[in-house]
Amino acid sequence: MNEVKCECGHVNPHGTVLCESCGKVLEEKEINKQLLDMRYEGSARRSQTYNKTIIDKIWNFFSSVKVGVWLIVLTLLASIFGTILPQVMYIPQNIPAIEHYENEYGWFGKLYYELGFHNLYSSWWYLLLIASIGVSLVICSLDRVVPLYRALKNQRVTRHEGFLRRQRLFGVSEAPQSDEVYKTITSKLGSKRYNIREENGNILAEKNRFSRWGPYINHIGLIIFLIGGMLRFVPGMYVDKTLWIREGETKAIPETDGQYYLTNNQFIVELYDKEKDGEVFEQALERAGGVVKTYQANVTLYEKEGDTIPGEQPELVKVRDDEIRVNEPLKVDGLALYQVDYKLNELHKMSFSLQDKETGDSFGDIQIDLFNPEEQYDLGNGYSVEVKSYFPDFEFDEDGEPATKSRVPNNPAFVFEMKAPDKPDGEVSFVAIQETIEPLGDNKYKMTFKGVETNNVSGLTVRKDLTLWILGLGGVIFMIGVAQGAYWNHRRIWIRRIDNKVWIAGHTNKNWHGLRRELEAVFDGTGIEVPEDQSEEGRKG
Repeated sequence: MNEVKCECGHVNPHGTVLCESCGKVLEEKEINKQLLDMRYEGSARRSQTYNKTIIDKIWNFFSSVKVGVWLIVLTLLASIFGTILPQVMYIPQNIPAIEHYENEYGWFGKLYYELGFHNLYSSWWYLLLIASIGVSLVICSLDRVVPLYRALKNQRVTRHEGFLRRQRLFGVSEAPQSDEVYKTITSKLGSKRYNIREENGNILAEKNRFSRWGPYINHIGLIIFLIGGMLRFVPGMYVDKTLWIREGETKAIPETDGQYYLTNNQFIVELYDKEKDGEVFEQALERAGGVVKTYQANVTLYEKEGDTIPGEQPELVKVRDDEIRVNEPLKVDGLALYQVDYKLNELHKMSFSLQDKETGDSFGDIQIDLFNPEEQYDLGNGYSVEVKSYFPDFEFDEDGEPATKSRVPNNPAFVFEMKAPDKPDGEVSFVAIQETIEPLGDNKYKMTFKGVETNNVSGLTVRKDLTLWILGLGGVIFMIGVAQGAYWNHRRIWIRRIDNKVWIAGHTNKNWHGLRRELEAVFDGTGIEVPEDQSEEGRKG
């Protein structure tokens, strides 16, 4: 593309509307307009100049503010839609996700799953939307900030008559042009913190140019924030896992590759006492009853020693005992384990007795671990019990068949086969809480419930966030840009002597009333008239 040389001698890039140096109008379509468009100082933007190659077309597409707004709207709509149903990490993990969504929410749940909204925030197309917003911010900024910087840097003190005449604030005064008057003007401008440049008796007073970069500082902050958000999907940068651990249980801590283990020794819940705390929480206690004051897990942290082969129990070395409370996490290897939830009196073991229905004689007891039941229990003397089926969270499905809703023993049920010397082929009995069914006819023997053992369960969140400082940095930079653009404005005043007259023009990117008041104070007592507001708004005022 050919460069454009102005009559002042400055060479401008192709597509420049106003000369970067003197401000003369270079494009015919701008000549007949009353006021100049000063948003980007009339500088040449790539998106408005080049449109030949595929790179130009991509650049022009992402440099559009409308495209950026639509990308943000689409991302917001997708984010809203992703909250209609729970995401996949918040549903039970014991059944396939598609079955859960279809069983719980019907055809809508199935469609929700097939469209990929069940795992929205990790899906490739959602990440592509976020990346597109970042690309749009970068290109929009570069498309505008580079030519704007070049134009402001190259501006001369002596500006073209057409440039001055078509500013919003403009006036011509025939006041005397003595040196004393100009010293008074420059002194007043200096007191108002204007940076003053002089050339051949002409003056350019400028202040707060840095405020023009406020929107682009915003963009930098947003880009850093988006980078931080996308880094959360990089393995090892962000961890947010749930660990349910029962009293007496030892489990590997997620995201430690089996290096660290945790044993829940005891879980404690403390409630507010009506007698001790009644004065402060009396109304809340009367309304809600039992209110939790604090809850904690007394744990022991272990570290694996040496290497193990698959299926082999690791050798654990005690690291330390600790207490995990709300907002007082256990920290290990960059991870923090927070106490976030609990479950009291979860069923752990159930005891049954094999008895003769008529005589009530007992032939032995069995104890079933509800989380790891054995298949066969030998009672001796020819008596045995086999667990044919186990339903931890029993319900009947749509076909009337026994099924389980989850692997948590909320409502355990069993199908037992009982064998005795006089019943070598065995008898089948279905036993649930407060329910016994004999599907093959009346039995001689029965399984009698004897007792239950319960456990408290502690719900921990395992969390690591290496992106937090990036998100914080992006937020701080964004707010700096907001303050920079909101509380300051770029003001310029041009004073030029032409044929024994004083031409005055003023421009600001906002708060025109404030600039006019400054001009009134600067020219007060100098005999020079304050320039008039040539805009429709100014003429109406």
